[in-house]
Amino acid sequence: MKDVIHSDAAPKAIGPYSQAVVTRPGELIFTSGQIPLHPQTGVLVEGDITVQTQQVMANLAAVLLAAGADFSDVVKSTIFLTDLGDFLKVNAVYEAHFPSSPPARSTVQVAALPRGAKVEIEMVAVRS
Repeated sequence: MKDVIHSDAAPKAIGPYSQAVVTRPGELIFTSGQIPLHPQTGVLVEGDITVQTQQVMANLAAVLLAAGADFSDVVKSTIFLTDLGDFLKVNAVYEAHFPSSPPARSTVQVAALPRGAKVEIEMVAVRS
């Protein structure tokens, strides 16, 4: 059993997937990977990896909020980068959202991401 989550404050799905799904029972929240799309226009934000990562985190915050959670509820995240050379800049933005008790995390380099994005992040959270 699951509940599909949707937030107008995050970009619409650009394919056949939900922004997030919450399981029942257990209340686990699985977000889809978010890329740096502007929620209202659906256009990739312009800017460097820092700007793109800030938008991704804003999108994830909106999806988590719609699911009844926030970053403090995240237990696992995965970061996909097209260039691991951007790791330190991405990490600085990411770290600001987890000042204490950060979740488990994996970071991997990929050949490409949708719409030419440089970063994509997905999360798993527990609704408290």
